[in-house]
Amino acid sequence: MPILKAVFFFNFFSFSLIYALTLDSKNIDNSLIVYNSNLGLVHETRQVTLHENETQIVYKDVASSINTESVNISLPEEITLYSQQFRFDKLTRDKLLQAHIGKDIQAKVLKNSKEFEIISGTLLSSDREDSLIQLNDIIISVANDFIIFSNIPSELITKPSLVWNVKTNKNIDSKIDIDYLIDQISWKSNYVLNLNKETASLSGWINIDNRSGKAFKDTKLFLLAGDINRAKQYQENYTIMRTLAKVATSAPEVVHKPKNGYHFYSIPFKVNLSNNEQTQILFLNLSDVKYKWRYSVYLNHPNYFSGQIKKDVEQFIELDQLKVPLPKGIIRTYSKSSNTNILLGETHIDHTPKKNPLSLKIGKNFDLKVTQTLLRRDKRSTYHDNEIQYKLYNSSNEHKTILLYVPFSNSSGDKIKSSVAYKRTQGNFVEFEVSLSPQSTQEFKVQYKNKVQN
Repeated sequence: MPILKAVFFFNFFSFSLIYALTLDSKNIDNSLIVYNSNLGLVHETRQVTLHENETQIVYKDVASSINTESVNISLPEEITLYSQQFRFDKLTRDKLLQAHIGKDIQAKVLKNSKEFEIISGTLLSSDREDSLIQLNDIIISVANDFIIFSNIPSELITKPSLVWNVKTNKNIDSKIDIDYLIDQISWKSNYVLNLNKETASLSGWINIDNRSGKAFKDTKLFLLAGDINRAKQYQENYTIMRTLAKVATSAPEVVHKPKNGYHFYSIPFKVNLSNNEQTQILFLNLSDVKYKWRYSVYLNHPNYFSGQIKKDVEQFIELDQLKVPLPKGIIRTYSKSSNTNILLGETHIDHTPKKNPLSLKIGKNFDLKVTQTLLRRDKRSTYHDNEIQYKLYNSSNEHKTILLYVPFSNSSGDKIKSSVAYKRTQGNFVEFEVSLSPQSTQEFKVQYKNKVQN
């Protein structure tokens, strides 16, 4: 058996896809529902042309994150479906060699000490290192690295695909419907609240993050806001860097309606969602939103601190009851100063039904402080008697009203004596409302007496 010497040459030129696909790659109708829980529902209607002698329908371009157990396909009655496979052949040299056995290939070999030549023959077999090639009446052994491939055999499926094994007794030209679930696609809401002197404007953005392994082109997009129950949660594993988000600057109004305890959003135009990319769509734009500031501080229980403690005062934006629901997300609050927008704070919000109050925590107020000082403590076996002094500081140039919350039980026999009016709130808190003039301080004393719980 002649053995020809060969040198390294591995070529992928002039590849051509020779799949005999019967499923049309163009969608007649397609839609996507994205949930805010790393889940998407894909629907596609495609044309299928199946001949009597064909036994497979190959549907390429499915998402690599497909949940194959969720596939729901509607075939014409004349087609019998036997089984389904999920195929994704990542190209390797060994896979190409195995797929070329019995087929014509080329190899680059050393003709003499200086010259090379390309030989053509039939690949007979291949192992990890060498392959046997038949050239007319001779068989030669060539190192696998020196094999030249001119195409990809049709049995290799290089894109994530579903393969349906079928049978039909006649030629079929019909439409089929396909539905399946995918992972690694989700959406969330982001909001921008711009404060003016008396009112505010609120815009909401849908941020879709597609890591599903599939690009969606000219797709009808729907979004479902709410936390659905899932039988199994899949772990997110994003290994590809995100690309720059696409921002829609103007768009028709997104349509919203409640649906079975959730909220369903319809995007009124078709969208393109590339894989490994974020896309943003404006879905909310409200003006003349009424708001007010709230300043509050939570203090220590009078029984459980000693000495003096200084507390920061938190500031909040209270929005009037909005006429639209807000899916969970982040609200970023801005205010303008010297013609420049200043970020005041960020707040995570849960799903908020319409006409529900919304309180946004902005941050700690620089100019407001509260100190609490233990003046006296009488601790006995049957009761605790504490006298606390509260001192409030307003270093700003504006009038401020601060709400003080002190944890204290409302049991029978518990008593409060204060020089400032107070009221009980839910959760066993005592609330003091104190108004402060600009650049001022104010102090008051409170006596707390409560029974010892046995």
